[in-house]
Amino acid sequence: MAVRFHLARTLCLALVLGTGGLAPALAQQVEPPGKQKKLPEAPAKLPKVDRSKNLDFLFGALKAAPDEASAKHVEARIWAIWLQTPSDTAALLMSRAKTAVDAKKIDVAIKLLDSIIKLRPDYIEAWNRRATLYYMQNDYGRSLADIQQVLIREPRHFGALAGLGMIMQEVGDDKRALDAYRKALAVNPHLEKIPDQVKALTEKVEGRDI
Repeated sequence: MAVRFHLARTLCLALVLGTGGLAPALAQQVEPPGKQKKLPEAPAKLPKVDRSKNLDFLFGALKAAPDEASAKHVEARIWAIWLQTPSDTAALLMSRAKTAVDAKKIDVAIKLLDSIIKLRPDYIEAWNRRATLYYMQNDYGRSLADIQQVLIREPRHFGALAGLGMIMQEVGDDKRALDAYRKALAVNPHLEKIPDQVKALTEKVEGRDI
Protein backbone atom coordinates (compact mmCIF):
# COMPACT_ATOMS: atom_id res chain seq x y z
CA MET A 1 0.00 0.00 0.00
CA ALA A 2 2.87 2.39 0.78
CA VAL A 3 4.40 1.81 -2.65
CA ARG A 4 1.09 2.47 -4.36
CA PHE A 5 0.53 5.65 -2.37
CA HIS A 6 4.02 6.88 -3.24
CA LEU A 7 3.40 6.17 -6.93
CA ALA A 8 0.10 8.02 -6.89
CA ARG A 9 1.76 11.04 -5.28
CA THR A 10 4.52 10.96 -7.90
CA LEU A 11 2.01 10.79 -10.72
CA CYS A 12 0.10 13.74 -9.32
CA LEU A 13 3.30 15.74 -9.07
CA ALA A 14 3.99 14.97 -12.71
CA LEU A 15 0.52 16.27 -13.51
CA VAL A 16 0.85 19.45 -11.48
CA LEU A 17 4.41 20.27 -12.43
CA GLY A 18 4.40 18.90 -15.98
CA THR A 19 7.72 17.17 -15.26
CA GLY A 20 8.49 15.43 -18.53
CA GLY A 21 11.65 13.83 -17.16
CA LEU A 22 9.62 11.61 -14.82
CA ALA A 23 7.53 10.11 -17.60
CA PRO A 24 9.81 7.28 -18.86
CA ALA A 25 10.44 6.02 -15.33
CA LEU A 26 6.77 6.19 -14.44
CA ALA A 27 5.89 4.18 -17.52
CA GLN A 28 8.02 1.34 -16.22
CA GLN A 29 6.87 1.58 -12.60
CA VAL A 30 3.15 1.28 -13.30
CA GLU A 31 1.83 -2.22 -13.75
CA PRO A 32 -0.37 -2.56 -16.85
CA PRO A 33 -4.09 -2.76 -16.07
CA GLY A 34 -5.96 -6.01 -16.62
CA LYS A 35 -7.41 -4.75 -19.86
CA GLN A 36 -6.90 -1.60 -21.84
CA LYS A 37 -9.53 1.13 -21.81
CA LYS A 38 -9.58 4.31 -23.80
CA LEU A 39 -9.88 7.74 -22.34
CA PRO A 40 -13.06 9.55 -23.42
CA GLU A 41 -12.83 10.67 -27.04
CA ALA A 42 -14.91 12.48 -29.62
CA PRO A 43 -17.56 10.36 -31.36
CA ALA A 44 -16.65 8.96 -34.77
CA LYS A 45 -19.11 11.24 -36.57
CA LEU A 46 -19.33 14.92 -35.73
CA PRO A 47 -21.72 17.61 -36.96
CA LYS A 48 -20.59 20.69 -38.78
CA VAL A 49 -19.60 23.41 -36.35
CA ASP A 50 -22.25 26.02 -35.72
CA ARG A 51 -20.09 29.13 -35.45
CA SER A 52 -22.99 31.18 -34.12
CA LYS A 53 -22.99 29.18 -30.87
CA ASN A 54 -19.86 29.42 -28.76
CA LEU A 55 -18.63 27.01 -26.11
CA ASP A 56 -20.15 28.93 -23.19
CA PHE A 57 -23.58 28.63 -24.80
CA LEU A 58 -23.08 24.92 -25.52
CA PHE A 59 -21.85 24.08 -22.03
CA GLY A 60 -24.94 25.78 -20.62
CA ALA A 61 -27.11 23.75 -22.99
CA LEU A 62 -25.27 20.56 -21.99
CA LYS A 63 -26.06 21.09 -18.31
CA ALA A 64 -29.68 21.88 -19.09
CA ALA A 65 -30.21 18.97 -21.53
CA PRO A 66 -33.44 17.18 -20.54
CA ASP A 67 -32.41 13.73 -21.74
CA GLU A 68 -29.49 11.64 -23.00
CA ALA A 69 -30.30 12.16 -26.68
CA SER A 70 -30.30 15.94 -26.31
CA ALA A 71 -27.09 15.81 -24.28
CA LYS A 72 -25.29 13.72 -26.91
CA HIS A 73 -26.43 16.18 -29.57
CA VAL A 74 -24.87 19.11 -27.68
CA GLU A 75 -21.81 17.11 -26.63
CA ALA A 76 -21.02 16.30 -30.27
CA ARG A 77 -21.04 20.01 -31.11
CA ILE A 78 -18.63 20.74 -28.28
CA TRP A 79 -16.27 18.06 -29.57
CA ALA A 80 -16.59 19.50 -33.08
CA ILE A 81 -15.46 22.93 -31.86
CA TRP A 82 -12.60 21.40 -29.91
CA LEU A 83 -11.45 19.49 -32.97
CA GLN A 84 -11.55 22.36 -35.45
CA THR A 85 -8.27 24.06 -36.28
CA PRO A 86 -7.44 26.99 -38.56
CA SER A 87 -4.29 25.15 -39.65
CA ASP A 88 -4.74 22.97 -42.73
CA THR A 89 -1.44 21.27 -41.90
CA ALA A 90 -2.59 20.39 -38.38
CA ALA A 91 -5.90 19.09 -39.73
CA LEU A 92 -4.07 16.90 -42.26
CA LEU A 93 -1.73 15.54 -39.59
CA MET A 94 -4.68 14.80 -37.29
CA SER A 95 -6.31 12.85 -40.11
CA ARG A 96 -3.12 10.88 -40.65
CA ALA A 97 -2.81 10.22 -36.93
CA LYS A 98 -6.34 8.77 -36.90
CA THR A 99 -5.47 6.56 -39.87
CA ALA A 100 -2.36 5.35 -38.02
CA VAL A 101 -4.41 4.54 -34.91
CA ASP A 102 -6.95 2.63 -37.00
CA ALA A 103 -4.03 0.64 -38.41
CA LYS A 104 -2.77 0.05 -34.84
CA LYS A 105 0.40 2.01 -35.55
CA ILE A 106 0.33 3.86 -32.25
CA ASP A 107 3.97 4.98 -32.30
CA VAL A 108 3.46 6.55 -35.74
CA ALA A 109 0.32 8.32 -34.52
CA ILE A 110 2.18 9.71 -31.51
CA LYS A 111 4.95 11.10 -33.73
CA LEU A 112 2.33 12.80 -35.91
CA LEU A 113 0.72 14.30 -32.82
CA ASP A 114 4.15 15.45 -31.64
CA SER A 115 4.44 17.40 -34.89
CA ILE A 116 0.99 18.97 -34.45
CA ILE A 117 1.78 20.06 -30.90
CA LYS A 118 5.06 21.66 -32.01
CA LEU A 119 3.19 23.42 -34.81
CA ARG A 120 0.09 24.43 -32.80
CA PRO A 121 0.67 24.07 -29.04
CA ASP A 122 -2.68 25.81 -28.47
CA TYR A 123 -4.57 22.98 -30.20
CA ILE A 124 -5.96 21.08 -27.22
CA GLU A 125 -7.25 18.06 -29.10
CA ALA A 126 -3.73 17.14 -30.20
CA TRP A 127 -2.75 17.02 -26.52
CA ASN A 128 -5.92 15.12 -25.64
CA ARG A 129 -5.49 12.56 -28.43
CA ARG A 130 -1.87 11.98 -27.46
CA ALA A 131 -2.91 11.54 -23.81
CA THR A 132 -5.26 8.79 -24.97
CA LEU A 133 -2.53 7.02 -26.92
CA TYR A 134 -0.06 7.20 -24.05
CA TYR A 135 -2.77 5.75 -21.80
CA MET A 136 -3.31 2.89 -24.25
CA GLN A 137 0.42 2.17 -23.92
CA ASN A 138 0.13 2.25 -20.10
CA ASP A 139 2.43 5.30 -20.06
CA TYR A 140 0.54 7.10 -17.31
CA GLY A 141 3.23 9.69 -16.65
CA ARG A 142 3.12 11.13 -20.15
CA SER A 143 -0.66 10.75 -20.34
CA LEU A 144 -1.07 12.80 -17.17
CA ALA A 145 1.32 15.45 -18.43
CA ASP A 146 -0.76 15.83 -21.61
CA ILE A 147 -4.02 15.89 -19.66
CA GLN A 148 -2.55 18.76 -17.65
CA GLN A 149 -1.90 20.67 -20.87
CA VAL A 150 -5.50 20.10 -21.97
CA LEU A 151 -6.93 21.34 -18.67
CA ILE A 152 -4.68 24.41 -18.62
CA ARG A 153 -6.21 25.43 -21.95
CA GLU A 154 -9.77 24.20 -21.29
CA PRO A 155 -10.63 23.45 -17.63
CA ARG A 156 -14.09 22.28 -18.74
CA HIS A 157 -12.74 19.46 -20.89
CA PHE A 158 -14.89 16.68 -19.47
CA GLY A 159 -13.04 14.04 -21.50
CA ALA A 160 -9.70 14.98 -19.95
CA LEU A 161 -11.24 15.21 -16.45
CA ALA A 162 -12.80 11.77 -16.80
CA GLY A 163 -9.49 10.44 -18.11
CA LEU A 164 -7.68 11.90 -15.11
CA GLY A 165 -10.16 10.10 -12.86
CA MET A 166 -9.59 6.81 -14.66
CA ILE A 167 -5.81 7.03 -14.27
CA MET A 168 -5.97 8.04 -10.61
CA GLN A 169 -8.37 5.17 -9.93
CA GLU A 170 -6.10 2.66 -11.64
CA VAL A 171 -3.05 3.72 -9.61
CA GLY A 172 -5.06 3.47 -6.40
CA ASP A 173 -5.61 7.15 -5.61
CA ASP A 174 -9.36 6.93 -5.09
CA LYS A 175 -9.67 10.35 -3.48
CA ARG A 176 -8.18 12.20 -6.46
CA ALA A 177 -10.12 9.95 -8.82
CA LEU A 178 -13.37 10.91 -7.10
CA ASP A 179 -12.46 14.60 -7.27
CA ALA A 180 -11.72 14.38 -11.01
CA TYR A 181 -14.93 12.47 -11.74
CA ARG A 182 -17.00 15.00 -9.80
CA LYS A 183 -15.45 17.86 -11.75
CA ALA A 184 -16.22 16.04 -15.02
CA LEU A 185 -19.86 15.54 -14.01
CA ALA A 186 -20.18 19.17 -12.92
CA VAL A 187 -19.41 20.10 -16.52
CA ASN A 188 -21.23 17.24 -18.25
CA PRO A 189 -23.84 15.49 -16.05
CA HIS A 190 -24.57 13.02 -18.85
CA LEU A 191 -21.23 11.20 -19.05
CA GLU A 192 -21.68 7.45 -19.32
CA LYS A 193 -20.57 5.21 -16.43
CA ILE A 194 -19.01 8.10 -14.48
CA PRO A 195 -21.99 8.49 -12.08
CA ASP A 196 -21.61 4.82 -11.10
CA GLN A 197 -17.91 5.37 -10.46
CA VAL A 198 -18.68 8.42 -8.32
CA LYS A 199 -21.21 6.47 -6.28
CA ALA A 200 -18.83 3.58 -5.67
CA LEU A 201 -15.87 5.81 -4.85
CA THR A 202 -17.93 8.06 -2.58
CA GLU A 203 -18.87 5.05 -0.47
CA LYS A 204 -15.25 3.86 -0.49
CA VAL A 205 -13.61 7.21 0.24
CA GLU A 206 -16.20 8.96 2.41
CA GLY A 207 -18.19 6.03 3.74
CA ARG A 208 -21.90 5.33 3.57
CA ASP A 209 -24.40 7.83 4.92
CA ILE A 210 -25.68 6.85 8.35
